[in-house]
Amino acid sequence: MAVVDTDPQLAERIRELDKRHVIHSWSVQGQIDPLPVAGAEGSYFWDHEGKRYLDFASQLVNVSIGHQHPKVVAAIKEQADKLCTIGPPMAHEARSELARLLAEVTPGDLTMSFFTNGGAEANENAIKLARWYTGRHKVIARYRSYHGATGGAITLTGDPRRWPAEPGIPGVVRMLDPYTYRCPAGHPDPCPVCSGGPHLEELLQYEGAHTVAAVILETIVGTNGLIVPPDGYLQSIREVCDRHGILLICDEVMAGFGRSGKWFACEHWDVVPDILTVAKGINSGYVPLGAMVVNGKLGDWLQDHAFAGGLTYSGHVLACASAVASIEAFKEEGIVENAAAHGEYLAGELPRLAERHPSIGDVRGKGLFWGLELVRERATREPLVPFNAGGESAAPVGRVVKAAMERGLYLFVHWNVVIVAPPLTITREELDEGLGVLDEVLALADELAA
Repeated sequence: MAVVDTDPQLAERIRELDKRHVIHSWSVQGQIDPLPVAGAEGSYFWDHEGKRYLDFASQLVNVSIGHQHPKVVAAIKEQADKLCTIGPPMAHEARSELARLLAEVTPGDLTMSFFTNGGAEANENAIKLARWYTGRHKVIARYRSYHGATGGAITLTGDPRRWPAEPGIPGVVRMLDPYTYRCPAGHPDPCPVCSGGPHLEELLQYEGAHTVAAVILETIVGTNGLIVPPDGYLQSIREVCDRHGILLICDEVMAGFGRSGKWFACEHWDVVPDILTVAKGINSGYVPLGAMVVNGKLGDWLQDHAFAGGLTYSGHVLACASAVASIEAFKEEGIVENAAAHGEYLAGELPRLAERHPSIGDVRGKGLFWGLELVRERATREPLVPFNAGGESAAPVGRVVKAAMERGLYLFVHWNVVIVAPPLTITREELDEGLGVLDEVLALADELAA
């Protein structure tokens, strides 16, 4: 157990400087009061007063290996002693070894990687490559999606965070989501949206399949509701893409690296994308890193076509060394298997939680990636807070989050969905601790829904 060094005066100094000089993402600066964090270990972090918080969100669903994993920390230190940075035109052991490991753990013939600083940049490069390879310009993306905040990625993003950035890059076409709990098509049987292929075919009829370079989707939707596609959906999208020469890009920035109980979520449906984009769990954010991993046909094409993209810090050696250590630890410690086992446990426990709390309208997820959708009434499925809630309209969920923090549980909530995504290294005892606090604070949600 790490020693917790308390210093309330330092916390106040941090708050003062933060409010004066730091711009926080997706926030009205004058309305937030970020918690100064002093340290972290495993599934917990703590503040400067020594209060510990169980990280039931893995921060932004990225600290998959837990905080301060000794093997990853040691790899960063060891690499820093040898070489801190080298330019992308050079080759380096850590970068080459990481690329080899990615080819080994990713499904199918995904064999070559372009390294980035994060998930948004991986998605940016994926759509650029798809356009160059196909000679087409349109990209189909879904509404309940988040692909990043950079210029192209925010246009791909379907949720309202794209609105201030509009107009964005041209050529992005929207597709509806397989959100079975709130199906936009009313979920007829068979449902063209939730089965995937028929809805995509109709869009291609209107847009012209010959103009579409790629379909990009989160294999399991993360922030925008933790939406798990029905069986057959991803296979149907893959089949339509193949028939029309369209590339399939799976964004597994959140869902990848064991989060769903398999190395990559697409493996649940035996689908291999043409391009896989990853970040977050690749090294749990210890050093910024992402990757675009491409299949054999794209890798072959790149042998005699220039890849017209570059980043100063692409394949940064400290980041690559940390990712190599992380993947090796995943294998040695059975971390993906741990996520799968805990996922089976949550598949039983979370529905039981719903039985006790009428504010839970739906439970969905895989592995250590679950969503509890909060509603005012189960019969009508009215959300506890409205779509794109902010300010006072979001207050009910804000009160639930605050109550959890007061009890030492850190939750990630987006609109009316509580996302349960703790570190994949979490123990059963820690999981039960978090579920116990969640049980307590959902009683508040029940009161607010009444």
